[in-house]
Amino acid sequence: MISISSNSFAAIAAMFSLLFIFSSMQCHAQLSSTFYDRTCPNALNTIRTSVRQAVSRERRMAASLIRLHFHDCFVQGCDASILLDETPTIVSEKTALPNLGSARGYGIIEDAKRELEKTCPGIVSCADILAVAARDASTLVGGPTWAVKLGRRDSTTASHTLAETDLPGPFDPLNRLISSFASKGLSTRDMVALSGAHSIGQAQCFLFRDRIYGNGTDIDAGFASTRRRQCPKEDQNGNLAPLDLVTPNQLDNNYFKNLRQRKGLLQSDQVLLSGGSTDDIVSEYSNSPRAFASDFAAAMIRMGDISPLTGQNGIIRTVCGSLN
Repeated sequence: MISISSNSFAAIAAMFSLLFIFSSMQCHAQLSSTFYDRTCPNALNTIRTSVRQAVSRERRMAASLIRLHFHDCFVQGCDASILLDETPTIVSEKTALPNLGSARGYGIIEDAKRELEKTCPGIVSCADILAVAARDASTLVGGPTWAVKLGRRDSTTASHTLAETDLPGPFDPLNRLISSFASKGLSTRDMVALSGAHSIGQAQCFLFRDRIYGNGTDIDAGFASTRRRQCPKEDQNGNLAPLDLVTPNQLDNNYFKNLRQRKGLLQSDQVLLSGGSTDDIVSEYSNSPRAFASDFAAAMIRMGDISPLTGQNGIIRTVCGSLN
């Protein structure tokens, strides 16, 4: 029989106590789809109502809400930092180049938050509203659904600088796109699946002008000619064009079919099918709507796990655009 001194026993007990506390903290910090079941049981319905009304008014808003969640998570993690307005102490992410004049849907999130504050004041975070709104937007335009993990808290800071360096760009080559997603813990497959969100939404002329006038071998000539009608060689930089001409308001796998026909609108779209490591994934999604839908949902869940603030970190903002 092994004998243990009182001092050793005390040390062992203390160690197990610390492990228990650490384990409890880790469990507490985990996100859960049932997070608001007791504290705000109607939270998801309230958010869904705001999103449904917005998308019924303008189908394009579905794409904007998914993009807003994406642009939030890639900067400081999924913490609603993108929603903070400019103040003397905050340099807003809204004015960063990837967001300026293109990020939309702020008012929809504020509408949902305003309604939630009436019934569950100080309970539901803006970061969680963004995550739920993205899921609801997907389902409203024929895309997949998923169980959103909840329990994020809101940041007290924003990062204009990171918004200009960490968000993937429309001219990025394949290796940079893969690296950008990998830096956030997302796989190459996640990156291709999430790119499928470009099955909906629109892009501004200046983002694809060089591609449609460049006479490159990676673009269908007829497609380029059609796109030039709404995007002259000079001026009218803000003219909008659907990313997918065939089903512009339907979140489906047609985006990947377009790539196989050299009809990706943005350079960062077409590089997914350029003889690289992503070719097989694009072909798979093009042939299987089910595979795309399943992987898109899984990738959205993983994206929502990027560096969330939980527990005692962060705050619950009363108004999403400002600190309490």
